[in-house]
Amino acid sequence: MPHRVRVKTSAGTVLGRQDAGVSVFWSIPYAAAPVGTGRFAAPVAPAPWSGVRDAGEPGPTAPAAPRAGFGPLDMSALLGSGWVTGEDYLSVNVWTPSPHRDRLPVMVYVHGGGFLNGSGRAELYDGTGFARDGVVLVTLNYRLGATGWLDVPGAPANRGLLDVIAALGWVRDNIAGFGGDPDKVTVFGQSAGAMIVAALLAAPQAEGLFRRAISQSGSGLCAFAPQQAERVTRAVAARLGVAPSAGAFADIPDDRLVSAVAGLGPVDVAGDGHYDTSLGSSPFKPVLDGAVLSQQPVDAVAGGSGSAVDLLIGTNADEANLYLVPTGRAAGITGAEVAAAAARRHPDPAALVAAHRAQRPDVSPGELLAHLITDAFTEGSRQLADAHAARSAAGTYAYLFRWRPAAFGGSLGACHCVELPFVFDRTGLPGLRGPRALLGDGDLPPDLASRMHRAWIGFAATGDPGWQPYRTEDRAEERTEDRAGDRAEDRTEARAEDRTEARAEDRTEARAVQTIDARWTMPQVSAGSNGA
Repeated sequence: MPHRVRVKTSAGTVLGRQDAGVSVFWSIPYAAAPVGTGRFAAPVAPAPWSGVRDAGEPGPTAPAAPRAGFGPLDMSALLGSGWVTGEDYLSVNVWTPSPHRDRLPVMVYVHGGGFLNGSGRAELYDGTGFARDGVVLVTLNYRLGATGWLDVPGAPANRGLLDVIAALGWVRDNIAGFGGDPDKVTVFGQSAGAMIVAALLAAPQAEGLFRRAISQSGSGLCAFAPQQAERVTRAVAARLGVAPSAGAFADIPDDRLVSAVAGLGPVDVAGDGHYDTSLGSSPFKPVLDGAVLSQQPVDAVAGGSGSAVDLLIGTNADEANLYLVPTGRAAGITGAEVAAAAARRHPDPAALVAAHRAQRPDVSPGELLAHLITDAFTEGSRQLADAHAARSAAGTYAYLFRWRPAAFGGSLGACHCVELPFVFDRTGLPGLRGPRALLGDGDLPPDLASRMHRAWIGFAATGDPGWQPYRTEDRAEERTEDRAGDRAEDRTEARAEDRTEARAEDRTEARAVQTIDARWTMPQVSAGSNGA
């Protein structure tokens, strides 16, 4: 029978729910409500409360517009059903086997959504499976869009990143009361959440707050230069008809800010020696402000930042298909659009396109653009893995997710986000199944979800996901260019064929990057193992 359970936190007592061996606590504030001018300020600790705070139901989410751009593909399981209004949205949700357990591994998930959408209460991110398997799982909300990521004169930059750092501080100070070990925290994120994870590795304010990190489809080249961020700020200010200042933006209500950002359209941030490594997928990114971030994460890690943190990093084989296939956009892409995308990313766009075309002489412009976008994820992740493996005394592990669903006639492929139901062991969610759903309507690989879920838990518990570490000296990663065009390099023929033909092939140990697909097998790992 379900019953209520209490835990005392640094701000007061919370009352959660326990059912079937799992206790869940919803919407616990880790920072004060960001209201008024506080929406553009750094997070501050929440005011203590007296009595008992009910944490039995999901709470509000950060202001955001519904996410469009996926055609008939329903992404609500990942991004939520929309903005749930309320002031106290800077909060965490906690799932635990029992608050009375002692020093369990802790995993803190940072959701994606292009820095524009998403929340910690989305259906897919239910942490019951992790708690069932001996992990304390934490999800969180952070400020989105203009309030979280717009670089506004007179306000601290990277406010959304500061929110995540504040949430990790809450975990350090409070998670023992939920049965977790504050010295065994793994932060993991996907897409924008993975870019936040990369930024955390570089941010001095986050040092010591986590022991391990997982980046799923992110990049170590994820920060705007101040000049790039300024272009976005001016575009949003012009749309609102206000001056680009903290005082002017603070007078705009949340719904107008959300509407202005949702209707913004692409902002060209390439130029003056700067490139858009995400090819316009979002107008927002972390910013090199000199306070929280002084360097691109890959450069900071190459200099030794995050060297004590174990890192698991990877991408999906067909990342870009999420944005091109469900809408039918891929069929209408022209060569001119491919060239324009390359120009946003590379100082010699013709050379970049030619390098991709040489490996795929017969593909359509839409397929070529998909490879170009996918390679942006791959390159930013590869460089972060290289930097970490070269300088870190901790472990570095890499993967490539290549299982392809039958969705959209099989054309969706191993797209962006498709690995998430496997990580959370939630492939049975009804909204994920169907001919035009993320996982399609075909048979799923037996036990792939439980295997991948266990690998993530094994990494959190021991620092080892169950395969060989990544080593820069013997990797066989494909690449077209290095650091947004600093130098062009040919891809190896074997690795290019491996990607384009999608062969289900077990990698040898020396290849360093673990393929995850229907044929993948792994040793048994458990959260109960003792990690170093």
